[in-house]
Order: sequence, then C-alpha cells, then structure tokens
Amino acid sequence: MKTYNDISLPSFIYGTAWKKEATTELVLLAVEAGFRAIDTANQLIHYQEALVGEALLALSKQGVTREQLFLQTKFTPVNGQDHRTPYDPSADLTTQVRQSFHSSLDHLHTDYLDSYVLHGPYYRHGLGKEDWEVWRAIEALYESGKARIIGISNVSPDQLNQLCAQATHKPMVVQNRCYAAFGWDKDVRAICHRHHIVYQAFSLLTANREVFVDPVIRATAARLGTGVAQVIFRFAMQVGMLPLTGTTSVQHMKEDLRAEQLLLTDADVQQIETIGL
Repeated sequence: MKTYNDISLPSFIYGTAWKKEATTELVLLAVEAGFRAIDTANQLIHYQEALVGEALLALSKQGVTREQLFLQTKFTPVNGQDHRTPYDPSADLTTQVRQSFHSSLDHLHTDYLDSYVLHGPYYRHGLGKEDWEVWRAIEALYESGKARIIGISNVSPDQLNQLCAQATHKPMVVQNRCYAAFGWDKDVRAICHRHHIVYQAFSLLTANREVFVDPVIRATAARLGTGVAQVIFRFAMQVGMLPLTGTTSVQHMKEDLRAEQLLLTDADVQQIETIGL
C-alpha cells in the first residue's frame, strides 16, 4: 500500500492506545509476531509514547533497525489532553505542534517520523482557524523532511473535503473509527479513494461487537477455518483499508497477521459491506 507521495506502508498496524505500563512489552511482542508498523500518540491520557520508545531501544539491540519499522504518532490538541501536556499549552499553536513533535522524537529515539497525524479537528463541524494553523505547522514538518507523511484522525467527510480542497498538502493518511452501522465509514473512505489517501481503520472489532454474532460472518469464518476477527480484518484489507489492531494476546497477534493470507469472495465482501445497515 502506498501514499500518493509514493511512501510504502505495511498492510497492518499495531495500535498502542490504552496499554499503560504494558506498552513496552506489548510492542516487543507485536514486532516479534511480525508487525512492522506501530501507532501511538503524544497524549498521556490514552498512550505511553515514551514506553513505545523503550521498546524501540530494546528492538535495536536485537537487530531490528529503525528503517525496518514504520512509526506513526500524533499531535493531540489541548482539548484532548489532561494537565500533562507535552507542550506549553499557553504557547501559540504552531509552537505547540513543534514542541509536541520534538517531544515525540525524543520519546521514540528517532530523528524522523514515518507518519505524523493531527489527532482530531478542534471542532465537531467544519475546520476553524485553529485547525488551519495546526495543519500549516504539520505541513512545515512534512516539508522539512522530518515527517515522511502527514495525516488526520477522527475527521468527518465535510472536514476532509475541506482539507483536501484548501490545504497546500492534503493528508496522505486518514485514521478513523470504523462502524459497520455507518457502512464502515463509507463516505470518508470514498473521499480517500478519490484523493489517493490511505484510510486507516481503528476499532474495527470493539466498535462492531454485533458483527461477531452475525450468522453470515460466522459462516464465512467457518468456511475459511479462521476466526471472526480475521474475517473482518481481511474484509478491511480487500476494500482498501489499512487496519489497526490493539490486541494484547500474542496468539491473536499472530492470527490477525494471517488475515493477509485469507481471500474473501466478492459475495463475501458485498455481504459484509452491508451487514450493519
């Protein structure tokens, strides 16, 4: 999978949200299982970015080089932080982005990031002046070569259309929570397809518990000799998504990666696309 600026991405990402003190161990286990892309954020409410960095140091001693890994982290605005902001919350937004970015480099023991993502717009509807100032700061990091690709998370179709139309550099990746009940975020995915943006899907399992008991999904899993989770991940891949998994089970890590080897029929994909509607 490639971004429109010709950067290759692995086909699966290991997500580190809510891992707390287990973050280092779980990142090590994920890479040992076969993951080569790690997603985190400079946001202590939900992530321990510095503990991801501890895992990266350990991996380097095991012979896993920085160049073998795809590292993605995020700038989280003040409204998504608690009192432990990784930047001066009273500074202007451009300074906040720069401070957060350099803090992330320190945490992750690297001098560049493969992907730098705005964790979410400042407003529920539309883009405000804050969003544009932050995006310009993120664009500057891309132009400097310190971030190989840039993107946005938790974005609506209208916001993404606006960003693509008016930004100097439109996003290369979009990362959204993906609900079956809303057509697997079909409107945002359509925009991504039109602009050659890589769509990253998170909460594919946790946001879609009802899908696990659906007889169609269960029958498909039985036919393929696999689990329901792997069917969902394979579906995501076949419709052009890049899925995230945050499992804490080594067995599930290995099983999830094997989803790449599955093949759903066109009929399977069509049924799953409409399963929650």
